[in-house]
Amino acid sequence: MKQHLARTLALVAGLSASTALAQVDITESFLPMFKALPTEVPAPDNELTDAKINLGRQLYFENRISKGEKLSCNSCHKLDAFGQDNLPFSPGHEGKLGGRSSPTTYNAALHIAQFWDGREPTVEAQAKGPVLNPVEMGMPSADFVVKVLKSMPGYVEGFKAAFPGESDPVTYDNFGKAVGAFERKLLTPGKWDAFLKGNKDALSTEEKKGFATFAKTGCVTCHNGAGVGGHMFQKLGLLKEWPGLKDNGRSDVTKNEGEKHFFKVPSLRNITETGPYLHDGSVKSLEEMVKMMAEYQLGKQLSDEEVSSIVTFLKALKGTPDAEYIKAPKLPESTPETPKA
Repeated sequence: MKQHLARTLALVAGLSASTALAQVDITESFLPMFKALPTEVPAPDNELTDAKINLGRQLYFENRISKGEKLSCNSCHKLDAFGQDNLPFSPGHEGKLGGRSSPTTYNAALHIAQFWDGREPTVEAQAKGPVLNPVEMGMPSADFVVKVLKSMPGYVEGFKAAFPGESDPVTYDNFGKAVGAFERKLLTPGKWDAFLKGNKDALSTEEKKGFATFAKTGCVTCHNGAGVGGHMFQKLGLLKEWPGLKDNGRSDVTKNEGEKHFFKVPSLRNITETGPYLHDGSVKSLEEMVKMMAEYQLGKQLSDEEVSSIVTFLKALKGTPDAEYIKAPKLPESTPETPKA
């Protein structure tokens, strides 16, 4: 592994962009840095059963666990729009905007942590945050959420099936586990995965050239693995101060001044579908994002041809969600005892 990494770094440092374009077989040297998507992302403390996943799907689409009963997870993380809403900031239950762009839920279970600042370690923990956030879904407490769910027999039975053997399965922690179980199979395989599995015809010649440019430029330093990113934190403005950056990022979580302006490196899967870009949605076009990343993160000025080549590769990272898996389910009926926040 160390030998391969050394070889990769040598390639990044030593080859010109024109050489990378001319020698498309350079891609073979970088491919070990990537993995095809799995069919699910397992969790050691959250078994993925059909009953739990089905319950999680219902809860993902459930708007009665928001103040005013207007919002669900799917409001900001729309499964028919690649897991987000294409807005710089998402409106909450009173129309107030959140402070950061809503990231996609697709392939998120692969990530090192959740949220832009990594403040939650898993999708299970992340799922519990927005429901109680006063700007987002605005529920008054976890106990109130549980009261809402317990008022509906359909949910009581669903929790019993998902968490057999528990004397009181309808809990807020189990709410997070159910939604997390559902999200652990929100994966979007595509032609890039077929290519990684050995089908060398899955990518066109231009897409392969684009990957060579992507690799040679140094993008693979942060964007690799199964998610093509998502597995590390990095400073925004690593080599050149990012213009107008006020968000402290991860340092607000860790209280470590050395992590100021650090954010989770986003996955590039489906990146053509998930703009606007960055934690604040401030970059509108993918071409501009590529240019800025090269300049501020890698200290490189890319030509229009190089940008176009990289974008051609990024388009190949678009995958296809399972239409049946993400279909909105029938939800349990309310009762006269179902409270409203």
